[in-house]
Formats: sequence, structure tokens, C-alpha cells
Amino acid sequence: MGDDIEDDISHPNPVGRLSVFYYGVGHMLNDITAACWFTYLLLFLTDIGLSPRDAATVMLSGQIADGFATIFSGELIDRFGHFKIWHGAGSVLVAISFSSVFGGCWPCEIFANHSSTIETVSYSVFAAIFNVGWAATQVSHMSMMNCISLNSTSRVVMASCRNAFTMVANLSLYAVALIVFNVSEAKTHADIENQYRWIAYLSIFIGCCFVGLFHLGTKEPRLKISVHGNCCSRVSWTYWFKKILYYQVGIVYLLTRLVQNVSQAYLAFYVINDLRMAQSAKALVPAIIYISSFVISIIMQEISWTGQRLKAYYSAGGILWIFCGASIFLLPRSMSGFMYVISICIGIANALMTVTGISMQSVLVGSDLNGCAFVCGSLSFVDKISCGLALYALQSFQSMSPKVQNSLSTNYISVTRCGLGLVPAFCSLVGVAVTYTMKLNTPCSKPLMEPLLE
Repeated sequence: MGDDIEDDISHPNPVGRLSVFYYGVGHMLNDITAACWFTYLLLFLTDIGLSPRDAATVMLSGQIADGFATIFSGELIDRFGHFKIWHGAGSVLVAISFSSVFGGCWPCEIFANHSSTIETVSYSVFAAIFNVGWAATQVSHMSMMNCISLNSTSRVVMASCRNAFTMVANLSLYAVALIVFNVSEAKTHADIENQYRWIAYLSIFIGCCFVGLFHLGTKEPRLKISVHGNCCSRVSWTYWFKKILYYQVGIVYLLTRLVQNVSQAYLAFYVINDLRMAQSAKALVPAIIYISSFVISIIMQEISWTGQRLKAYYSAGGILWIFCGASIFLLPRSMSGFMYVISICIGIANALMTVTGISMQSVLVGSDLNGCAFVCGSLSFVDKISCGLALYALQSFQSMSPKVQNSLSTNYISVTRCGLGLVPAFCSLVGVAVTYTMKLNTPCSKPLMEPLLE
């Protein structure tokens, strides 16, 4: 009997498909609002009259609030547990505050003053509130994955399912946006605000439906077996700082998020301003990216995962993004239709990098479950701050960018072309190089405890 228990600990059973599904839909509200945040926030703010730098300031304020909130959320979740409570509370805050980010400037109406300073401060405050709730939901959901199972393949499968529903969320957003942009014509600032307000309301409704499904189908993880006695002992922060793998995984995760977020933020600008494609392209091109990413995420759920395979698939995605970035940077306006082909490749690369990059966190955590929220929170902190600073830096040069020409020439450079092409390509190159140096050991040889859903 003792041998059976020990064998069960060393070889944890895989998680059932239904449990994987319920877990995977839990980040839908965050994903659909984040897609709107990175795709349309800068476009929306500049369309209503804010300067590129003021728009970037709003984005940066949200990212800074998000970054610090992830740190505090991770510490409190490790200390007190209750993943679902944190997830639910964060989701409520996201749902309440997100519409205000795209809902117009309330203080401007109250004080009858539409100065750029008041508008910037107003949007920045609502952006910060939204991102605090977003961070609590993200950290609780990501760290929960490690406590549902110690099985390395199941963890990757859950990350893959989560990423698949991220694609569903993004597709839902772009379907809503495509309908709104086609049905509602925007001639004034009020019309633009009304368009994005409807996009926000419908996005929140869709996301909340899936969050409800997550809470109904997923139960709070409980620690079933404690090998060394004290299952409640917390893992010190310094424990992670002494691990080389912590820094390697952190760099890879940071670069992966930079690739995804920076490219997403400039995609709509690129297809409209640089390639002069139809207005519908700012919804259609992202939709193609997420359809191909969704398909790859589903396929990845059927693979048996090891550390070497994580490295190989991440490297494949990174190399593919390098080629995509070079193509975007060199693509002339006369060949704008080729962007649809590039979009398919970007979707494949995003799925490969995102699923494996998140799964590397699970390899890092291993069986040290009482520190998993800190790992997710600390890595997300660096991700959020760096993304905010990168976008702020790029937007600061937006007005200085040379005019886009009709054909390739020595002056054929724009901030959007760099943001969508060069920055993701460079980050992918560095990410692949760091991944090559990793030592990922996925088997759980001496797990401290076996979590279970019940």
C-alpha cells in the first residue's frame, strides 16, 4: 500500500479533459479586455484628440499599476490561498472599471473642462483601477494551474487550453469590433466614444459568461499528500532569487510578452496608416492571427511534453517570428495583401512561444507550490512594467517619425513599422538564445505534495 502511494506521488495522474476545459475558460474576461486594451487603446485615445505621448502615458499608468498589483497579489495569495476568491474579486473589478476606460472623460463633463491634462489624468486613473483587478485575476489563475496537478504534461495542456481560449477571446473581440465599426459610423469624438463603449460592454458580457462557467466547474485545489509534514510552509522569495532558472524563465517570459503586446498594440496602426488597407482590416487581420493561433494551441494539447520539447517548440516559434518581423519591416504598401499570409505565421509563432513560455514557469515551480503565486506575480511585474515603458518610448517618437512613402526607400521607416516588425523580431532572437542555455527537467522526482481538485 505504501509503495502504491509513493508511486502515485512520483507519477501524478493527468487531469481530465473536462477539468482542463473549465480551467481554460477562466481567463476569458481578462483576455478579451486585454485584447481591447492593447489593440485599440492607443488608437482610441489618439482618435479622440490626445497626443501620442499622452496616450502612451495612459497606457503606462495602467501597466505600472498592473505590475505592482501582481507583486502584492502574488504575496497575498501565497500567504492566504483561496485562488477562486481572488479570481472572482479581480473579475468583478475588471468588469466594473473597464467600461470607464473607453467610456469617455467623466471628470471633463463634471467640471466642464476638456483640457488634455484632465483627460489624461482621468483615463490614467480608470486604467490603473482596471489593471489592479486584472492583475489579481491573472496571478490567481496562472498560479492555480500549478496546484491543480504536478503532472508536467497536464500543466502544459492546461496552459495550451488557456491560450486557446485567449484566442477565442480575441476573436470574439474582433468579431464585436467588426460589427460595431460597420454598423456605427464615427464622425465626431462622441461617435468614437460611443463605438468603443459598445465594444467594451459587449466584451465584458462575453467574458463574464465564461468566468461564471469557470467558477461553476472548477473547485478550489486542496493539498492531499504532504511528504515532509508541513504543507503550509511558505517558500521564501530568496529561494527563487538563488535559482539561475528563475532569471532565465523570467527573461524568456518577459520577451514573449513584449513580442505579443507590442506587436498587438501597433497592428491596427500598421495596417491602416502604413499599408493603407481598408478599415475592416484592423479587425480582420488580428482575427486571422488568432484563428491560426487557436488551431495550434488545440494541436499542442495532444503532445506529450518534456523540457527539451518545450525548448524546441519555443525556438521554432521565435525563429518564425524573426522572419515575420523582417517581412513586416520590408513589406511595401503595394503588396499589402501579403499581410494576410504573414498574419497566419504570426498566429502560429505566438501560440508556440506563449504556451511554452508559460509552461516553463510550471517547470520552474515544480513541486514548490507555496511559492508559485510569487513566481507568477514577480515575472508578470517585470512584464507589465517593461511593456508599458516600451510602448511609451515608441509613442514618444511617433510624431518624429518620417512620412511613410508609397514604395521602399531610405526614408521608409515609421514607429509602427519598427514596433510591429523590428522589436518583436529582436525580442524573439534574444528569447531563443536564452532558451538554448536552459536546463529544463520536467519529471517530478521528489514532489513534496500532490494537489487535487475535489
